[in-house]
Amino acid sequence: MNTYRHIFSPVTINGMTLKNRIIMPPMGTNFAGINGEVSEEQLDYYELRAKGGTGLITIENVCIDFPFASNGTTQLRIDNDQYVPGLFRLTERLHKHGACVSVQLNHAGASAYPGRLNHQQPLSSSNVPSKKNGLVPRAMTKEDIYQIIDKFGEAALRARLAGFDCVEIHAGHSYLLCQFLSPVYNQRDDEFGGSLENRARIVQLVIDKVREQVGPRFPISLRFSLEDFVEGGNHKDDMITMLSYCQDKVDILNVSVALNDTLQFQIDQMDLEDGWKRKLSRVVRDKFHKPTVVSGNIRTPAIAESILSEGDADLIAIGRGLIAEPEWVNKVQHGQEAQMRKCISCNIGCADHRIARSRPIRCSINPDIIHGDAYKQRHVREPVRVVVIGAGTAGMEAACTAAEVGCETWLLEAKGQPGGLAAEISTLPEKRRIADFPAFMKNRINGLSNLRLITGKQASVRDIAALEPHLVINATGSSPLLPPINGLMDFIDKPNSKVFSIKGMLNNLPAFDHPENKQVVVIGGGAVGLDVTEFFALRGAHVSLVEMMPAPGRDLDLITKTSMMSMLQKYGVTQYMNTRLMSVNADSFTAEQQGEVLHLPFDYGFVCLGMRADQHTLSPLQSWGLEHNVNIVNIGDSVAARRIIDGVREGRNILSTLEDMGVLA
Repeated sequence: MNTYRHIFSPVTINGMTLKNRIIMPPMGTNFAGINGEVSEEQLDYYELRAKGGTGLITIENVCIDFPFASNGTTQLRIDNDQYVPGLFRLTERLHKHGACVSVQLNHAGASAYPGRLNHQQPLSSSNVPSKKNGLVPRAMTKEDIYQIIDKFGEAALRARLAGFDCVEIHAGHSYLLCQFLSPVYNQRDDEFGGSLENRARIVQLVIDKVREQVGPRFPISLRFSLEDFVEGGNHKDDMITMLSYCQDKVDILNVSVALNDTLQFQIDQMDLEDGWKRKLSRVVRDKFHKPTVVSGNIRTPAIAESILSEGDADLIAIGRGLIAEPEWVNKVQHGQEAQMRKCISCNIGCADHRIARSRPIRCSINPDIIHGDAYKQRHVREPVRVVVIGAGTAGMEAACTAAEVGCETWLLEAKGQPGGLAAEISTLPEKRRIADFPAFMKNRINGLSNLRLITGKQASVRDIAALEPHLVINATGSSPLLPPINGLMDFIDKPNSKVFSIKGMLNNLPAFDHPENKQVVVIGGGAVGLDVTEFFALRGAHVSLVEMMPAPGRDLDLITKTSMMSMLQKYGVTQYMNTRLMSVNADSFTAEQQGEVLHLPFDYGFVCLGMRADQHTLSPLQSWGLEHNVNIVNIGDSVAARRIIDGVREGRNILSTLEDMGVLA
């Protein structure tokens, strides 16, 4: 704790005392009931973070005026007194653990969820959609504007009645107030448009109304996008000026960035530097001398402490990191950093689930974000021996889970080190954060005396049988998909060849240290192909991308896809879409695009057509299991090549297998 004295120094803001400087920012969950009520899942989810020591928890943005203010498939509401009891139950739960609780008040404006509008137009400053292909909104009348101002005030009063310690007004991220602040959306010529002062007017009036309703001794936070990161949008100097018109009655300034079309900076893409927004928050803090919040890939206590000690911000917002590790604060405080799950910034279970897929949020590296480690309280009722084949992320999760509930467990890995494809991919500099998860899992393995990791030996059925298991988990992962294309097997990953699979690249990464001005052709525009494209494009190569589909990145999560599309444009990657690989040559690919034959020469050629399940051990194992009445379960990429989130979930699902076997109490 002494190492991080700034993190654990209390602070009082307008009567609200926080026990530490770590706050959970508002993040949508899709846990609310269909009518906007608080659910039991929500209560458990937030309480777990309060138990974990978080100083201030800001509940996800709530709807202040249904349906026009609504955001997301399911969203909490605060536009009627009937929602106060449920919200009070929520604050009551969190207060028990010493956490302060805030709530973000929001009007979605043009970003309103279409399914709730019943074919009505959303509202905005002007008739400009808030995102590409978004609904065209109706420009608000002055009467509309003043009605919305009143709605913010009414919602703030309800928040105080519900026991919240603070309210946050959302004026960023392409929601309604941002749609007035940003010239990207605001094309008005009245007192709410045009000049910086006019564009800031609605925010000033909202703050005035909220302050009138909650009184002088109640904290108000304002969240805003200091930089839009789009052409024609606001820059920090614009926002600083607009803040000078409206921040006088605000207690906390929450610094964020970006609009809908630059979502990869709002919900930080994987390769952004840890704490990369700290310079922006410093500008705001130095100007207004008020408690300032910063977020942005802050995953380690060392970075958080540095930001605080150097005066870049007063409060550290850790969002996805608290989804991944609810005990973040407690583990830091008690010197257990090695046992922390560090968010890998993949944005799959959190952002992509909620925004792109209308699912409740999940986490790639934490298979139970609602109940946490509660499963460890269970135990097998009799001796159970479990063998796990393959120490990738799925296999490691299965082995650890089995050992943690009392099974005598063996984890067998043919390679010299555990970690699987996740560890290999993390050797790409832009994917380095992924390495934190295998590192955490290794620490977890090392802490379990009833789990034996055996590496460097290909496990045979005879080896497995000698351990006399009751349950065998096959988690042998995946290998590159190499279809029968003319010349492919003659050249790929061969000595002195210029043609590589992703495995061939990762096994020889130092050979590609200086690719400046090299001609690189990548076959396949899925996740793997785009990772390879990104690596070479960022390092000065001339890259061409070949994809059979009309566009690359079809199955990527929303944030990664947005960042990859931006990368392709920024670095001038030549794209051959609707194009099929015909043959592989020593230094060129032959492809076909709508009847035209293309010859694509290269210095380096990569065939990245995806991955396929590696099931080489499965069939003999299943036969042996059937003969000897031993359960055989196949999980992870050895079922089908997918993502970390799928394999880790299936690894934790070993609990269900043990239940089905009747051995788990």
